Amino acid sequence: MKKISHIAIMLAAIGPIAAHSAYSDDAFRAEVLEGLDLIGARATIDEVPERAPGELGLEVYEIADAVNTDAMKVYVPTSMYMRMGGGLFLGFAMDKAEFNGREYESSGSYSTQIGLGWNLSSYVRTEIDFHESVLEFSDLDDHQATYQEIGSMLYFDLARRYVQTGDITRRRTFVPFMGFGVSVGAYEFEGANGADGMFIAAPRAVLGFNVMFNDLIGLDIAYQYQMIIGNGYGWGVRAGGVDNFSSIMASLRVNF
Repeated sequence: MKKISHIAIMLAAIGPIAAHSAYSDDAFRAEVLEGLDLIGARATIDEVPERAPGELGLEVYEIADAVNTDAMKVYVPTSMYMRMGGGLFLGFAMDKAEFNGREYESSGSYSTQIGLGWNLSSYVRTEIDFHESVLEFSDLDDHQATYQEIGSMLYFDLARRYVQTGDITRRRTFVPFMGFGVSVGAYEFEGANGADGMFIAAPRAVLGFNVMFNDLIGLDIAYQYQMIIGNGYGWGVRAGGVDNFSSIMASLRVNF
């Protein structure tokens, strides 16, 4: 009898504790809904109490908010890009064209470019590009030359385009680069005895930098050197020889 009374006393003491600790389905739903209501409140007001009912729903909100901060922004590396732009030739850093036994410096010459590239890794990419250029010369107003060329380049980025920390990948904003390649093209010198014909640019060398405005669009600024091996350079000149071209190019790069 004494044992039975002891058991009864223990059950009487445990019963209210168990009843108080029980977490009903309705209470769980109510807490989540209160937290979700708090999410809506944060979208419309600036101040929310630090401690508020509905802690489970509030926790969901805080996790989502943390993932969307700039520090946690996720970058998905692209496999290809397109580049479009143009530039000016540096007359002082180029060989001069010949006409009637005199040499004339390039002045006001320009080039346009379009390229299609493939990102092989975070450091290496390759590209096929097409140039169309107009060459004009100081003190030689009535004469100019045009040429088109298509080439292939291998680029080496001197800093990783994207950096991975754990499961988070971040994009680098400023990336210097250099590149090497070859191209083939054809000249057309307007006027009699122009050195029209095919040429090969080997090597082509590029040194520049890329600035990304966002994940998809950026700007390339680069110095380009080309050693032109071809059919002469000017009017009334002997076929063959080597000429050095230098230019500054600017182009938009669009990743996809």
